[in-house]
Amino acid sequence: MKNYLGLLLFALIASWGCANANAQQNKGKVLVTYFSVPETDGLDASTGASRLVVDDKMYGTTEYVAKQIAEMTGADLFEIKTTNSYPTGNHKTLIDYAKKEEESKSYPKIASKIDNFNDYNVIFVGYPNWWYDMPRVIYSLLKDYDFSGKTIVPFCTHGGSGFSQSVKTIQSLEKDAKVISIPAISRQQAANSQSGLKKWLTENGFAK
Repeated sequence: MKNYLGLLLFALIASWGCANANAQQNKGKVLVTYFSVPETDGLDASTGASRLVVDDKMYGTTEYVAKQIAEMTGADLFEIKTTNSYPTGNHKTLIDYAKKEEESKSYPKIASKIDNFNDYNVIFVGYPNWWYDMPRVIYSLLKDYDFSGKTIVPFCTHGGSGFSQSVKTIQSLEKDAKVISIPAISRQQAANSQSGLKKWLTENGFAK
């Protein structure tokens, strides 16, 4: 009986090790992309709509979450910047500009290319919720690159609307990709999001 239990335990450990190795292998190379427009209206960062301060350093809210994910997963990091400039004086001006982009269904041009895009198997895509949708530049990202066969992991910062319908939109636009989303992060909770992110990334096999 002791020998049988020992062999069973050995088999379980070996099986877990193989499964874990396969999960890591299937994860492949990982990229975290994000779009973040921190406002500069002079408000205290703790009350700002799109920025926060951690350890005396200011971040865009989505930028901070993106950097946490990249650190926890060992991923490469790519900031999505546009050739056009967004107004950052205050929240209303920025959101009004975003509304015009949304209404015109524009595709803002991304300023730089992602190097070796085809090498990445998993791509995290981060953005703020603007007008109950993802910013139009995320539509540009999905249009400019072929995500077929890849895993897309959307993550979103918001003021109360969560993802709205943006995850379903990504799924409809990228039918040949697997889409799995991180729970949306309220901008008021972004500075304290590390433990929740770590838990989700670990449970879903993305943590390094």
